[in-house]
Amino acid sequence: MNHSNRWITERRLPKFLAPYVFALYMAIVMSFLMSLVITFTEFGYDSNYLRNVMSAYRVAMPAAFICILIVRPLVARLVALSVSSDV
Repeated sequence: MNHSNRWITERRLPKFLAPYVFALYMAIVMSFLMSLVITFTEFGYDSNYLRNVMSAYRVAMPAAFICILIVRPLVARLVALSVSSDV
């Protein structure tokens, strides 16, 4: 293993944090994309577009993170009920 790969492996978070890391990454990506779309839909594209997006994102990202943490167990159960366990 080369030096850079070893550094990445040594810096990883413990496995028990995976649901929280998933929620964080999902919140970051989805809230930004939704802020882009909703801001464009509501106000259109003008010279203040990115400023408006970031203003919406400041509210959306923490809200999305909390919502994902709360809703994730329910969604996991719904997926388990909806998807066959047969291989």
